[in-house]
Amino acid sequence: MAILKQLATLLAIIGALNWGLIGLFDFNVVTAIFGSGSALTQIIYVLAGLSGLWLLVDWFRKK
Repeated sequence: MAILKQLATLLAIIGALNWGLIGLFDFNVVTAIFGSGSALTQIIYVLAGLSGLWLLVDWFRKK
């Protein structure tokens, strides 16, 4: 379970940094690397979203 939490944290950080770059410079790292609308891009976005959701649930469980 600790490995899953570390992976979720890493994906959430990558997602947050990507959104920061989009907001500041209108530059999307994920689409720059994997292409716009590709299946891999979609998978990365879904995994980043699920990671954030999982971390949010884990955070509420600890409270």
